[in-house]
Amino acid sequence: MSYPFPSLWINGRNVYIQDIIAARASAENDFEQSTFDFIKNWLGDKDVFEIQTSGSTGTPKKLIVTRDQMIASARMTEQALSLKAGDTALVCLNTQYIAGRMMLVRCFTTGMRMVVTDPSANPLAYRPSDVSIDFTALVPYQLYTILSSEQAGVLNTIRCAIIGGAPLNTETRETLQAYTCQFYATYGMTETISHIALQALNGAIASPAFKALPGVTLGVDARGCLTIETPHLEEKITTNDLVDLHDAMHFIWLGRWDNVINSGGVKIIPEHLESKVSNVLYRCGILRPFFIGSIPDYKLGEKIVLVLEDDGPLDEKNKSKIFEEFKQSFSAYESPKEIFTITKFIYTDTHKINRRKTIEMLTKQV
Repeated sequence: MSYPFPSLWINGRNVYIQDIIAARASAENDFEQSTFDFIKNWLGDKDVFEIQTSGSTGTPKKLIVTRDQMIASARMTEQALSLKAGDTALVCLNTQYIAGRMMLVRCFTTGMRMVVTDPSANPLAYRPSDVSIDFTALVPYQLYTILSSEQAGVLNTIRCAIIGGAPLNTETRETLQAYTCQFYATYGMTETISHIALQALNGAIASPAFKALPGVTLGVDARGCLTIETPHLEEKITTNDLVDLHDAMHFIWLGRWDNVINSGGVKIIPEHLESKVSNVLYRCGILRPFFIGSIPDYKLGEKIVLVLEDDGPLDEKNKSKIFEEFKQSFSAYESPKEIFTITKFIYTDTHKINRRKTIEMLTKQV
Protein backbone atom coordinates (compact mmCIF):
# COMPACT_ATOMS: atom_id res chain seq x y z
CA MET A 1 0.00 0.00 0.00
CA SER A 2 1.35 3.42 -0.99
CA TYR A 3 1.34 6.49 1.26
CA PRO A 4 1.11 10.03 -0.19
CA PHE A 5 3.60 11.65 2.22
CA PRO A 6 7.36 11.01 2.16
CA SER A 7 7.77 11.30 5.92
CA LEU A 8 5.97 11.43 9.24
CA TRP A 9 6.53 13.77 12.17
CA ILE A 10 7.30 11.90 15.39
CA ASN A 11 8.38 13.37 18.73
CA GLY A 12 9.92 16.52 17.30
CA ARG A 13 11.55 15.21 14.13
CA ASN A 14 10.66 14.09 10.62
CA VAL A 15 11.37 10.47 9.76
CA TYR A 16 11.29 9.30 6.16
CA ILE A 17 8.91 6.48 5.35
CA GLN A 18 11.55 4.79 3.20
CA ASP A 19 13.93 4.73 6.17
CA ILE A 20 11.25 2.98 8.23
CA ILE A 21 10.63 0.42 5.48
CA ALA A 22 14.38 -0.23 5.13
CA ALA A 23 14.79 -0.46 8.93
CA ARG A 24 17.17 2.52 8.89
CA ALA A 25 15.00 4.66 11.19
CA SER A 26 16.34 4.82 14.73
CA ALA A 27 13.69 4.53 17.44
CA GLU A 28 14.28 6.51 20.64
CA ASN A 29 11.90 4.50 22.85
CA ASP A 30 9.62 1.46 22.87
CA PHE A 31 6.65 3.46 21.56
CA GLU A 32 8.59 4.61 18.51
CA GLN A 33 9.87 1.09 17.92
CA SER A 34 6.37 -0.42 17.98
CA THR A 35 5.19 2.37 15.66
CA PHE A 36 8.01 1.82 13.17
CA ASP A 37 7.58 -1.97 13.30
CA PHE A 38 3.88 -1.73 12.50
CA ILE A 39 4.42 0.79 9.69
CA LYS A 40 7.14 -1.41 8.16
CA ASN A 41 4.88 -4.45 8.26
CA TRP A 42 1.86 -2.56 6.95
CA LEU A 43 3.66 -0.97 4.01
CA GLY A 44 5.29 -4.34 3.36
CA ASP A 45 1.79 -5.69 2.68
CA LYS A 46 1.73 -8.04 5.66
CA ASP A 47 -1.66 -9.78 5.73
CA VAL A 48 -2.03 -10.92 9.35
CA PHE A 49 -1.37 -9.06 12.59
CA GLU A 50 -1.27 -10.13 16.23
CA ILE A 51 -3.03 -7.75 18.62
CA GLN A 52 -3.03 -7.92 22.42
CA THR A 53 -6.11 -6.97 24.45
CA SER A 54 -5.68 -4.43 27.25
CA GLY A 55 -6.83 -6.73 30.06
CA SER A 56 -9.32 -4.25 31.52
CA THR A 57 -12.14 -6.83 31.48
CA GLY A 58 -10.13 -9.99 32.07
CA THR A 59 -6.81 -11.66 31.43
CA PRO A 60 -4.93 -10.05 28.50
CA LYS A 61 -4.93 -12.23 25.41
CA LYS A 62 -3.63 -12.09 21.87
CA LEU A 63 -5.90 -12.03 18.84
CA ILE A 64 -5.18 -12.47 15.15
CA VAL A 65 -6.70 -9.90 12.78
CA THR A 66 -6.32 -9.55 9.05
CA ARG A 67 -5.26 -6.61 6.95
CA ASP A 68 -8.61 -6.56 5.16
CA GLN A 69 -10.48 -6.44 8.47
CA MET A 70 -8.44 -3.46 9.63
CA ILE A 71 -8.95 -1.64 6.33
CA ALA A 72 -12.71 -2.28 6.48
CA SER A 73 -12.85 -0.89 10.03
CA ALA A 74 -10.87 2.18 8.98
CA ARG A 75 -13.21 2.81 6.04
CA MET A 76 -16.24 2.69 8.35
CA THR A 77 -14.73 5.40 10.56
CA GLU A 78 -13.69 7.41 7.53
CA GLN A 79 -17.27 7.39 6.26
CA ALA A 80 -18.84 8.16 9.63
CA LEU A 81 -16.54 11.11 10.38
CA SER A 82 -16.02 12.40 6.83
CA LEU A 83 -12.26 11.94 7.02
CA LYS A 84 -10.46 12.66 3.77
CA ALA A 85 -7.08 12.46 2.07
CA GLY A 86 -4.84 15.35 3.05
CA ASP A 87 -6.23 15.67 6.58
CA THR A 88 -3.72 15.65 9.43
CA ALA A 89 -4.18 13.13 12.24
CA LEU A 90 -2.52 13.22 15.65
CA VAL A 91 -1.54 9.70 16.72
CA CYS A 92 -0.94 9.68 20.48
CA LEU A 93 -2.18 6.27 21.68
CA ASN A 94 -0.06 3.21 22.40
CA THR A 95 0.64 1.53 19.06
CA GLN A 96 1.10 -1.87 20.71
CA TYR A 97 -2.70 -2.01 21.09
CA ILE A 98 -5.61 -1.85 18.67
CA ALA A 99 -6.59 1.80 19.28
CA GLY A 100 -3.14 3.14 18.41
CA ARG A 101 -2.61 0.76 15.52
CA MET A 102 -5.97 1.62 13.99
CA MET A 103 -5.03 5.31 14.04
CA LEU A 104 -2.04 4.39 11.88
CA VAL A 105 -4.23 2.25 9.61
CA ARG A 106 -6.73 5.10 9.20
CA CYS A 107 -3.90 7.39 8.13
CA PHE A 108 -2.68 4.90 5.52
CA THR A 109 -6.16 3.93 4.30
CA THR A 110 -7.52 7.47 4.01
CA GLY A 111 -4.25 9.18 3.11
CA MET A 112 -3.96 11.42 6.17
CA ARG A 113 -0.71 13.05 7.23
CA MET A 114 0.64 11.58 10.48
CA VAL A 115 1.76 13.60 13.48
CA VAL A 116 2.90 11.09 16.12
CA THR A 117 3.69 11.74 19.78
CA ASP A 118 4.32 9.49 22.75
CA PRO A 119 1.06 8.52 24.51
CA SER A 120 1.64 11.08 27.28
CA ALA A 121 -0.96 12.71 29.51
CA ASN A 122 -0.97 15.86 27.36
CA PRO A 123 0.08 15.07 23.79
CA LEU A 124 -0.98 18.53 22.57
CA ALA A 125 1.92 20.01 24.52
CA TYR A 126 4.34 18.15 22.23
CA ARG A 127 2.69 18.65 18.85
CA PRO A 128 4.34 20.85 16.18
CA SER A 129 2.89 24.33 16.74
CA ASP A 130 2.84 25.16 13.03
CA VAL A 131 0.65 22.18 12.07
CA SER A 132 -3.16 22.11 12.31
CA ILE A 133 -4.71 18.85 13.48
CA ASP A 134 -7.95 17.67 11.85
CA PHE A 135 -8.51 14.41 13.69
CA THR A 136 -7.26 12.62 16.78
CA ALA A 137 -8.13 9.86 19.24
CA LEU A 138 -7.68 10.28 23.00
CA VAL A 139 -8.37 8.35 26.18
CA PRO A 140 -10.18 10.11 29.04
CA TYR A 141 -7.12 10.77 31.18
CA GLN A 142 -5.51 12.61 28.25
CA LEU A 143 -8.62 14.71 27.71
CA TYR A 144 -8.86 15.54 31.43
CA THR A 145 -5.22 16.67 31.44
CA ILE A 146 -5.58 18.76 28.28
CA LEU A 147 -8.72 20.53 29.54
CA SER A 148 -6.87 21.71 32.65
CA SER A 149 -3.74 22.76 30.75
CA GLU A 150 -2.52 25.72 28.69
CA GLN A 151 -3.32 23.68 25.57
CA ALA A 152 -7.08 23.52 26.25
CA GLY A 153 -7.74 26.16 23.60
CA VAL A 154 -5.93 24.07 20.98
CA LEU A 155 -8.91 21.70 21.04
CA ASN A 156 -10.91 24.38 19.20
CA THR A 157 -8.49 24.10 16.27
CA ILE A 158 -9.16 20.35 15.90
CA ARG A 159 -12.14 19.37 13.75
CA CYS A 160 -12.92 16.01 15.30
CA ALA A 161 -11.76 13.92 18.27
CA ILE A 162 -12.83 10.44 19.35
CA ILE A 163 -12.61 9.48 23.03
CA GLY A 164 -12.45 5.83 24.07
CA GLY A 165 -11.48 3.49 26.84
CA ALA A 166 -13.86 4.58 29.61
CA PRO A 167 -16.92 6.81 30.13
CA LEU A 168 -16.32 10.52 30.71
CA ASN A 169 -17.34 12.13 33.99
CA THR A 170 -20.19 14.66 34.25
CA GLU A 171 -17.94 17.69 34.61
CA THR A 172 -16.02 16.88 31.44
CA ARG A 173 -19.16 16.26 29.40
CA GLU A 174 -20.44 19.69 30.45
CA THR A 175 -17.09 21.34 29.71
CA LEU A 176 -17.04 19.94 26.16
CA GLN A 177 -20.21 21.86 25.30
CA ALA A 178 -18.16 25.06 25.02
CA TYR A 179 -15.79 23.65 22.38
CA THR A 180 -16.13 23.77 18.61
CA CYS A 181 -14.19 20.52 18.15
CA GLN A 182 -16.71 17.74 17.57
CA PHE A 183 -16.17 15.11 20.26
CA TYR A 184 -17.39 11.52 20.04
CA ALA A 185 -17.32 8.73 22.60
CA THR A 186 -16.46 5.40 21.03
CA TYR A 187 -17.79 1.92 21.69
CA GLY A 188 -15.74 -1.08 20.68
CA MET A 189 -13.08 -3.55 21.71
CA THR A 190 -10.10 -5.39 20.31
CA GLU A 191 -12.40 -8.21 19.16
CA THR A 192 -14.38 -5.78 16.97
CA ILE A 193 -11.13 -4.25 15.64
CA SER A 194 -11.63 -0.86 17.29
CA HIS A 195 -14.94 0.96 17.60
CA ILE A 196 -18.19 -0.01 15.89
CA ALA A 197 -20.36 2.81 17.27
CA LEU A 198 -20.01 6.51 18.10
CA GLN A 199 -21.83 8.86 20.46
CA ALA A 200 -21.76 12.59 19.67
CA LEU A 201 -20.92 14.39 22.92
CA ASN A 202 -21.37 18.05 22.02
CA GLY A 203 -22.80 20.45 19.49
CA ALA A 204 -26.08 20.24 17.60
CA ILE A 205 -25.75 16.48 17.04
CA ALA A 206 -25.11 15.56 20.71
CA SER A 207 -27.00 12.42 21.71
CA PRO A 208 -27.36 10.17 24.78
CA ALA A 209 -27.17 7.12 22.50
CA PHE A 210 -24.42 5.44 20.53
CA LYS A 211 -25.00 5.09 16.79
CA ALA A 212 -23.58 2.11 14.93
CA LEU A 213 -21.11 2.72 12.12
CA PRO A 214 -22.27 2.05 8.55
CA GLY A 215 -22.86 -1.65 7.93
CA VAL A 216 -23.08 -2.65 11.61
CA THR A 217 -26.22 -4.41 12.91
CA LEU A 218 -26.91 -4.57 16.64
CA GLY A 219 -29.01 -6.87 18.83
CA VAL A 220 -29.18 -8.22 22.38
CA ASP A 221 -28.95 -11.70 23.87
CA ALA A 222 -31.09 -13.20 26.64
CA ARG A 223 -29.07 -11.35 29.29
CA GLY A 224 -29.66 -7.99 27.63
CA CYS A 225 -26.05 -7.85 26.41
CA LEU A 226 -25.14 -6.31 23.06
CA THR A 227 -24.56 -8.48 19.99
CA ILE A 228 -22.71 -7.15 16.96
CA GLU A 229 -22.77 -8.16 13.32
CA THR A 230 -20.51 -6.34 10.88
CA PRO A 231 -19.22 -7.15 7.39
CA HIS A 232 -15.55 -7.27 8.43
CA LEU A 233 -16.15 -9.95 11.10
CA GLU A 234 -16.99 -13.52 10.12
CA GLU A 235 -19.05 -14.30 13.21
CA LYS A 236 -21.52 -12.46 15.40
CA ILE A 237 -19.86 -10.97 18.48
CA THR A 238 -21.69 -11.44 21.78
CA THR A 239 -20.43 -8.98 24.37
CA ASN A 240 -20.80 -8.68 28.14
CA ASP A 241 -22.07 -5.11 27.79
CA LEU A 242 -25.58 -4.50 29.09
CA VAL A 243 -27.43 -2.02 26.89
CA ASP A 244 -30.76 -0.34 26.34
CA LEU A 245 -31.22 -1.15 22.64
CA HIS A 246 -33.37 1.42 20.85
CA ASP A 247 -33.17 -0.23 17.42
CA ALA A 248 -30.65 -2.09 15.27
CA MET A 249 -28.50 1.06 15.04
CA HIS A 250 -28.80 2.84 18.41
CA PHE A 251 -28.22 1.93 22.05
CA ILE A 252 -27.42 3.35 25.46
CA TRP A 253 -24.61 1.59 27.29
CA LEU A 254 -25.57 0.57 30.84
CA GLY A 255 -22.54 -1.33 32.11
CA ARG A 256 -20.73 -4.64 32.19
CA TRP A 257 -22.64 -7.84 32.93
CA ASP A 258 -19.55 -9.26 34.64
CA ASN A 259 -19.36 -6.20 36.92
CA VAL A 260 -22.94 -6.59 38.22
CA ILE A 261 -23.10 -6.54 42.03
CA ASN A 262 -25.53 -8.80 43.89
CA SER A 263 -26.17 -6.96 47.15
CA GLY A 264 -28.82 -8.45 49.41
CA GLY A 265 -30.39 -10.24 46.44
CA VAL A 266 -30.66 -7.03 44.37
CA LYS A 267 -28.59 -6.81 41.18
CA ILE A 268 -26.85 -3.45 40.75
CA ILE A 269 -25.03 -2.23 37.62
CA PRO A 270 -22.08 -0.22 39.00
CA GLU A 271 -21.56 1.83 35.84
CA HIS A 272 -25.19 2.99 36.06
CA LEU A 273 -24.54 4.19 39.62
CA GLU A 274 -21.31 5.87 38.55
CA SER A 275 -23.14 8.37 36.36
CA LYS A 276 -25.16 9.42 39.42
CA VAL A 277 -22.13 9.38 41.72
CA SER A 278 -20.29 11.60 39.26
CA ASN A 279 -23.02 14.22 39.68
CA VAL A 280 -22.84 13.95 43.48
CA LEU A 281 -19.07 14.34 43.58
CA TYR A 282 -19.27 17.26 41.15
CA ARG A 283 -21.74 19.06 43.42
CA CYS A 284 -19.47 18.37 46.39
CA GLY A 285 -16.44 19.76 44.56
CA ILE A 286 -14.62 16.43 44.55
CA LEU A 287 -13.02 15.85 41.17
CA ARG A 288 -11.01 12.65 41.49
CA PRO A 289 -10.92 9.35 39.62
CA PHE A 290 -13.39 6.91 41.16
CA PHE A 291 -15.43 3.80 40.56
CA ILE A 292 -18.20 1.82 42.23
CA GLY A 293 -17.25 -1.66 43.40
CA SER A 294 -18.10 -4.16 46.10
CA ILE A 295 -16.44 -5.94 48.98
CA PRO A 296 -17.60 -9.12 50.74
CA ASP A 297 -20.25 -8.56 53.43
CA TYR A 298 -21.65 -11.08 55.93
CA LYS A 299 -25.26 -9.86 55.67
CA LEU A 300 -25.51 -8.59 52.09
CA GLY A 301 -23.12 -10.96 50.35
CA GLU A 302 -21.62 -7.99 48.51
CA LYS A 303 -21.53 -4.45 49.88
CA ILE A 304 -21.51 -1.50 47.46
CA VAL A 305 -18.59 0.86 48.04
CA LEU A 306 -17.26 4.05 46.45
CA VAL A 307 -13.53 3.91 45.74
CA LEU A 308 -11.67 7.21 45.22
CA GLU A 309 -8.11 7.71 44.02
CA ASP A 310 -6.46 10.10 46.47
CA ASP A 311 -3.38 10.48 48.66
CA GLY A 312 -5.35 10.30 51.90
CA PRO A 313 -8.80 9.65 53.38
CA LEU A 314 -11.64 12.13 52.96
CA ASP A 315 -12.18 14.47 55.88
CA GLU A 316 -15.34 13.80 57.87
CA LYS A 317 -17.05 16.98 56.63
CA ASN A 318 -16.75 15.96 52.97
CA LYS A 319 -17.66 12.37 53.75
CA SER A 320 -20.82 13.45 55.60
CA LYS A 321 -21.76 15.74 52.72
CA ILE A 322 -21.40 12.93 50.21
CA PHE A 323 -23.47 10.49 52.25
CA GLU A 324 -26.18 13.14 52.66
CA GLU A 325 -26.23 13.59 48.88
CA PHE A 326 -26.43 9.81 48.47
CA LYS A 327 -29.58 9.76 50.61
CA GLN A 328 -31.17 12.30 48.26
CA SER A 329 -30.03 10.64 45.03
CA PHE A 330 -30.14 6.88 45.66
CA SER A 331 -32.55 4.30 46.94
CA ALA A 332 -31.40 2.48 50.09
CA TYR A 333 -30.35 -0.68 48.25
CA GLU A 334 -28.17 1.09 45.65
CA SER A 335 -26.50 3.71 47.86
CA PRO A 336 -22.76 3.08 48.53
CA LYS A 337 -22.31 1.96 52.12
CA GLU A 338 -18.67 2.97 52.54
CA ILE A 339 -16.11 5.28 50.93
CA PHE A 340 -12.52 4.16 50.51
CA THR A 341 -9.51 6.02 49.17
CA ILE A 342 -6.53 4.44 47.45
CA THR A 343 -3.35 6.36 46.68
CA LYS A 344 -3.14 4.95 43.15
CA PHE A 345 -5.54 2.71 41.24
CA ILE A 346 -4.16 -0.16 39.22
CA TYR A 347 -4.36 0.74 35.52
CA THR A 348 -3.89 -1.23 32.32
CA ASP A 349 -1.25 -0.24 29.75
CA THR A 350 -4.02 1.61 27.90
CA HIS A 351 -4.85 3.67 31.01
CA LYS A 352 -8.12 1.94 31.90
CA ILE A 353 -8.86 1.30 35.57
CA ASN A 354 -8.40 -2.38 36.34
CA ARG A 355 -11.35 -2.70 38.71
CA ARG A 356 -10.76 -6.31 39.65
CA LYS A 357 -7.13 -5.86 40.66
CA THR A 358 -7.81 -2.55 42.41
CA ILE A 359 -10.59 -4.14 44.48
CA GLU A 360 -8.30 -7.07 45.29
CA MET A 361 -5.74 -4.58 46.57
CA LEU A 362 -8.43 -2.76 48.57
CA THR A 363 -9.77 -5.90 50.25
CA LYS A 364 -6.28 -6.70 51.51
CA GLN A 365 -6.24 -3.32 53.25
CA VAL A 366 -9.67 -3.38 54.91
